[in-house]
Amino acid sequence: MDMAGSTAAVGEAGSLSGTGYRRPADEAIAADARALSEQLKAMRERLFPPTAMKTLRSFTSGEAARLIGVSDGYLRQLSLAGEGPQPDTGSGGRRSYSLSDINALRRHFADQALAKGNVAKARSYLKWRDAVKGEHLQVISVTNFKGGSGKTTSSVHLAQYLAMTGHRVLAVDLDPQASLSALFGYQPELDLTGNDTLYGAIRYDAEARPLKDIIRKTYFDGLDLVPGNLELQEFEHTTPQALSARQSGADAGPLFFARVQTALASVADDYDVVVIDCPPQLGYLTLSALCASTSVIVTVHPQMLDVASMNQFLFMTSDLLGVVRDAGGELNFDFLRYLVTRFEPNDGPQAQIVGFMRSLFGDRVLTSAMVKSTAISDAGLTKQTLYEVGRENFTRATYDRAIESLNAVNGEVEALIHAAWGR
Repeated sequence: MDMAGSTAAVGEAGSLSGTGYRRPADEAIAADARALSEQLKAMRERLFPPTAMKTLRSFTSGEAARLIGVSDGYLRQLSLAGEGPQPDTGSGGRRSYSLSDINALRRHFADQALAKGNVAKARSYLKWRDAVKGEHLQVISVTNFKGGSGKTTSSVHLAQYLAMTGHRVLAVDLDPQASLSALFGYQPELDLTGNDTLYGAIRYDAEARPLKDIIRKTYFDGLDLVPGNLELQEFEHTTPQALSARQSGADAGPLFFARVQTALASVADDYDVVVIDCPPQLGYLTLSALCASTSVIVTVHPQMLDVASMNQFLFMTSDLLGVVRDAGGELNFDFLRYLVTRFEPNDGPQAQIVGFMRSLFGDRVLTSAMVKSTAISDAGLTKQTLYEVGRENFTRATYDRAIESLNAVNGEVEALIHAAWGR
């Protein structure tokens, strides 16, 4: 990446001019932001030409078979017989499937099972929730206010895993820093023009929009996104004003803690699971997300300072949610789990802290941990996740170790979701 342009801009932003006048701090910082934005834009266009839009890789027949839950041989027979959705066939007869192909096959197999009266088998292929049977929309907030806890990495891999396993997923970026949106190929200051984050649906004035008009499709079939950017921070500023106006008798609609829940309810029929990447702070946005949640995952890096920080986070969360409950908010979680992230199994002190947490919280600590892996960080260099990058791009042992960890964590969460549905 050619950094010469941005380096020059940084130098200019912080330098004295010939007149001895030093640039005001706001102008210097703004110049740095513009220079960095231009470099990021150029980098994105080089990585994802010519449309600068991300696409998801295709899957081998073996990968497709594992995702669907059938044998590779059965998929081959189906392809040779010309039954069901057909894959792309490359050199040597190698078959490859897009995620939309895989989902089409799921529907095909589910229809076949239903035709034979085997509802359980059909549900194993097509995992959509059954609202008629009372399977409610599962809203999972991934949260912590300690930076570096792996919150966004956990959120994006969970959302993508659930989509790849056949669920209809909505990912919500509630963090003004918009890291989740960046991983889905958005550069917030360039791709969002205003009023197109969740704030557009939960704001208090006449500019509010229906959430369905804000949701964007992604390159993952079955996975939609509500992107984020700095305008989300406006909710922290306008909520105190709305609370003050309410005390004066003005009707501002639902209280702040019910606004995210109300917005999500308007699109509930289209999704099975919502994954919310919360901001790393306990403000009105995070509290609103927690009040809308049916389940919560707290990410924890197994270091003593991080655990001590989480302790303060839990105290503050409890106090604030108590105030919300007293004001009429409903707080009933299907599950609350602590997820150990960036775990190094051979690190003695980390292992001791994880053991300490398990002895204290029992099964509220997920059995699986998200291991620290260069594969995940290397994928992130090109704004990709491990589910997007093929195994051939890494040392196999490194990739296999990382993907096994991710699948174990996300599979455990999937099981908790299905248990909450009574399956």
